[in-house]
Amino acid sequence: MGRPAVFKPFWPVGLVKYARAALFLGASVGLAQATDYSGPLFDAHLHYNEEAWNGQAGPHPLSDVLARMQRNGVQAIVANSRPNDGTRALAEAGEATRAAGVTVVPFIRLYRNRADYNNWFQDESIYAMVQAEFARGTAAGSYRGIGEFHLYDSANANGPVARKLMQFAEQNGLAVLAHVDDTAVDLLLAHAPKARLIWAHTGIGGSPVARVEALLAKYPQLMGELSYRPGLTCGDGALCPEWRALLLKYPARFLIGSDTWVNQRWLYYDDLMRGYRRWLGDLPPAVARRVAWDNGAALFLGAAP
Repeated sequence: MGRPAVFKPFWPVGLVKYARAALFLGASVGLAQATDYSGPLFDAHLHYNEEAWNGQAGPHPLSDVLARMQRNGVQAIVANSRPNDGTRALAEAGEATRAAGVTVVPFIRLYRNRADYNNWFQDESIYAMVQAEFARGTAAGSYRGIGEFHLYDSANANGPVARKLMQFAEQNGLAVLAHVDDTAVDLLLAHAPKARLIWAHTGIGGSPVARVEALLAKYPQLMGELSYRPGLTCGDGALCPEWRALLLKYPARFLIGSDTWVNQRWLYYDDLMRGYRRWLGDLPPAVARRVAWDNGAALFLGAAP
């Protein structure tokens, strides 16, 4: 994929406001508001689940979801779907995705249905399905990762299939998108120390920033994906200070995502992307660009950050 075009927002950019100092100072001081980030976005956590499209007859057919991506400047996605048919549908829509300017990075999801959420880590048929799906590939090329998967009890990271899938990912150079707590991060990476783990939501349970920072320092291959992350933004949609400091310290270690796990998330896709653009504007432009686009492009598109 070539150098992405600059996205032109369709909402008004906030006007710069000026405040004058008292006349006796004989000077004026300009106080500028942060400007929303306007570059390309890499949606690194996107689901195209069966209820969204239902074999093209659902409420969000391909034309709808690609239009949402295009108008929001989303130029690449990590697609992982329940079942994997949704991801394959995106991968097979080459002409439509090219027209929308969207590159599809396919991941293998472990869920054939909702029942698989609770038992995949010890279900050998899931492991066989992942192997078969990986061998099959997609019209957009080889699968690039596994997940998103959930572990509601971190101890299940030691389940036999969880262990084998981590090792399979490491052996095949696949990233792993995991919705887990901080304890499970340690357990999963103990099975496959060289695997690339993308921590979905960077701890949706609200792991303290200090704990997130410690894990990033411990595991150079760990990435944090920021959808649904509690405490990331404050009341006005700006980054909270401790998160801003962490992003500035580790600009190459974070990704953004929509997590369209239910149809309502598709309905609010524009708002989700506007929210990202708002707080990305609180960062220096080079850091904003890394989090918004460069990190995902470096991982999956072969682009230099």
